[in-house]
Amino acid sequence: MPSKPSDSITIRVATLEDTETLVEHRRAMFFDIGYQDTEALDGMACRFREWVRPKIESGEYRAWLALAPDGSVTAGAALWLMNWPPMPFAVGSPRGNILNVYTSPAHRHRGLARHLMGVILDWCRANRVEIVILHSSDEGRALYESLGFEGTREMRIELGPRVHHPGDLGDR
Repeated sequence: MPSKPSDSITIRVATLEDTETLVEHRRAMFFDIGYQDTEALDGMACRFREWVRPKIESGEYRAWLALAPDGSVTAGAALWLMNWPPMPFAVGSPRGNILNVYTSPAHRHRGLARHLMGVILDWCRANRVEIVILHSSDEGRALYESLGFEGTREMRIELGPRVHHPGDLGDR
């Protein structure tokens, strides 16, 4: 089990000025889980930058950053507040979608992702976000399960152009 983050690590809410850090984290996260096509990652980063800025401004996208004593960002995680219709088991909006959980390689296995997840889940509880979802990498699954996340009935179909996904049968 990872140790708790050092007392010298501080957590702060990301602002619009942190957009490039958020973009870099998303790009690095996808690279680390196997999407290593530089051109595709660059295109995604550009589109994400355009998508995330207005969502940060509106408060629909919230992110938290872990900072080392020198002020450098060591990790981050985000919450997208999605407008969701009422369900029989929840009143509806918003639904929290945790995404872009990323820790720089030099700071991994120190409990930063767990700590950031705790901050996000506490924020969700305090703000009456009843349902929180996420997509997990293989490396993150044990962490999320230990926090109470479970698989759901969600299914997916991709109707756009075929995009190569790491783990496709062609990789074997």
